[in-house]
Amino acid sequence: LRPRRAFSATAVASHGHLHTPKPGEERKVTFIDKDGERHTFEVADGDNLLDIAQANDIEMEGACGGSCACSTCHVIVTDEGYYDKMPEPEDDENDMLDLAFGLTETSRLGCQVIMSKELDGLVVQLPSMTRNLQASDFVDK
Repeated sequence: LRPRRAFSATAVASHGHLHTPKPGEERKVTFIDKDGERHTFEVADGDNLLDIAQANDIEMEGACGGSCACSTCHVIVTDEGYYDKMPEPEDDENDMLDLAFGLTETSRLGCQVIMSKELDGLVVQLPSMTRNLQASDFVDK
């Protein structure tokens, strides 16, 4: 018989692999949720929008765990200037974005947007719905 492991829980803030910003290097990002409410957070370079949202209880699913295999972390960059500062989406991201609900010219997947000095002040809007396609959706019933 193996000894039973004790159950433990950790705070939400310890999930999502977020870094603590160094003093003077804090970056701001604002999420506009489905109800139009704005939520602004100070984050560190290297953090992605999916992890930031989940660590701060913003309603962003990220069904694939941030592996760029779904479109449930779809965000809309509200300012084209910030969108233009981001690296071009890779083919995998573009394929997933094709499945996103409410796709726009400035749509990105939150798991692929990495905060940096250039993105300080970024504002993203969450779409009104998400589409989570799974293999089971295509099985004959």
